[in-house]
Amino acid sequence: MSKKLAFTKMQGLGNDFVMIDAVRQDIQLTEEQVRHLADRHFGVGCDQLLVVEPAQAPGVDFRYRIFNADGGEVEQCGNGARCFARFVFEQGLTDKQEIRVETKKGIIAPRLEADGNVTVDMGVPVLKPADVPFVSDSDAHVQPLDVAGTAVAITAVSMGNPHAVQVVADVDTAPVAVQGPLIENHPRFPARVNAGFLQVVDEHRVRLRVYERGAGETLACGTGACAAVVAGILRELVVSPVTVETRGGELTIAWNGVGTPVLMTGPAVTVFSGELTLP
Repeated sequence: MSKKLAFTKMQGLGNDFVMIDAVRQDIQLTEEQVRHLADRHFGVGCDQLLVVEPAQAPGVDFRYRIFNADGGEVEQCGNGARCFARFVFEQGLTDKQEIRVETKKGIIAPRLEADGNVTVDMGVPVLKPADVPFVSDSDAHVQPLDVAGTAVAITAVSMGNPHAVQVVADVDTAPVAVQGPLIENHPRFPARVNAGFLQVVDEHRVRLRVYERGAGETLACGTGACAAVVAGILRELVVSPVTVETRGGELTIAWNGVGTPVLMTGPAVTVFSGELTLP
């Protein structure tokens, strides 16, 4: 039996999403249906599918679920969090400029700014290797990782989802396509990992490419930008706030150090809305 599904396509710096309102629609998607929606030839096309659900915890406004293009559910998505805030406001699901949202890895707090951007309190970054999770007998902020015989120095950070950030001389020539999938599926990251390639321009500006877990390289990655700035500050290469230049545009990331939350500011844009029939 087929079912009609209303959706909205959104993007944050070219990182694109299919937004599903599961507050006013009764919908339970299978992995196969997520893959169909994410397919750029036979579906709508997106990097991630984001589902808005009623809050399940006290003191929050909504529950936020994230599915990668491969159908797997993941913990967090920064660019998606900004789109989430704009979506629920534009759809009339809330009249609040700032909301509290429940995710698989805790509470985030997106806020609509007067200039049209969205700022998200992404929470305190997780640096303890076992909690990223990253298999290591050291708590050092820079650690070696063997990638198919090549020694890579990475910083492991979780922003609700795991990241491995390495510093490169030039992101344009960085081996993203080769090393990205190898790092994503590295056995020392038991939940897989997002692979970040960070170029420092100056103490307040960096360039970044991210090979995302379950999606491949995207035009931008919000949690990846947060993790990259955390890594850069821990390595004493950059100073907050930091402008992160991605292939899709720029984000501003602020972090005051260990034990404090990361603030991410950037755009969130509605592309179009529609309705389709799900098999």
